Amino acid sequence: MDRKKVEFRFLSEPDMIQAGVLDTRRCTEVMDDTFHLLGNGDFVMGGYNQSDHGCMLWYPKESPFPNMPLAGPDRRYMAMPAYVGGRYNCCGVKWYGSNVTNPRERGLPRSILLVCLNDAVTGEPLAIMSANLLSAMRTGCVPGVATKYLARKDAESVGVIGCGVISRACARGILVNMPNVKRMYLNDIVRASAEKFAEELSKEFEVEMIITDSLKDAVVDSDVISVAAAGPVPVVIDRNWLKPGCLFTATGHAELSEECWIENRVVFDYWPMHELWYHEGQMHPDGIESTRTWAPSYQMFRLLEEGKANKDGIVSLSDVVVGKKPARESEGDRIIFISGGLPAEDVTWGYTLYEEAMKQGLGQTLTLWDKAHWL
Repeated sequence: MDRKKVEFRFLSEPDMIQAGVLDTRRCTEVMDDTFHLLGNGDFVMGGYNQSDHGCMLWYPKESPFPNMPLAGPDRRYMAMPAYVGGRYNCCGVKWYGSNVTNPRERGLPRSILLVCLNDAVTGEPLAIMSANLLSAMRTGCVPGVATKYLARKDAESVGVIGCGVISRACARGILVNMPNVKRMYLNDIVRASAEKFAEELSKEFEVEMIITDSLKDAVVDSDVISVAAAGPVPVVIDRNWLKPGCLFTATGHAELSEECWIENRVVFDYWPMHELWYHEGQMHPDGIESTRTWAPSYQMFRLLEEGKANKDGIVSLSDVVVGKKPARESEGDRIIFISGGLPAEDVTWGYTLYEEAMKQGLGQTLTLWDKAHWL
């Protein structure tokens, strides 16, 4: 048998931009399609239940080896593999390192990400692509899908807590799925960030931008609330601030009272993935407290551990999207939506951009081999 030449496409960040990585509406459509595939089971992720978020390198708190990185805030390496069927029929993995000191000490983003796509049958690489923008956009467009299915149809106000990169993507995803939107409240501990956010989005959306230094004022009148904040000041939400019928979306860490979790409808992007985090937390030397700083579902884990919540009542957005579970039981339902990020999302958005890059002839073709040295 003739030995087959193997090539793949390398796509830089400028290539990804030209391929449409920042197209919010298209990305939201792909995320919607992804949740349909999740709800119908046409995917495989890692772990014994095929639903794992990925494999993380856990650095030790102390080490006798001088070069070994130590545990710290947002200090990790992560590999996130998935296969997704449907029109994608592709395997892929997102690989990234994260260090919260990168921006201030090295002039680098907090995380530096790559996505590798492979043929689902042969394992041949299709593409290696810059993925910082890819990951940010797919993260932000998931709250957009949640808004489409979980928000009241007459929702007209949005509250945004935190005005960084991910929050801008979340706001865009939400706005393209709110046909009746009229006003947006912006809150950030750095007011200049909120002002920059308002200036940027005002060019894209006809919506009144209201900047407020009060966290409460950004929440109480909002039909949809988006939290995507990182930093030393925790986002603490009072249960009395949530208006009847609102949708609260947490892409970043937010502290809600026990009553918020127990009294209101809680929907996760895909609960089986969070459930694996829960089991991993139980096995960790520090117990589920080990998940406090990074798992957006930590508070649910604690309630389950204390017997104050029952996982049988937990809903996944994927089940709502395919009609297995209702979105709302009444128009007055307050819904808490928790997004943890799924490897399947990286694969579907990455493959969509790969297709477009191939159409446009973007990127560089690299050769793995002309003929394999060994068969």
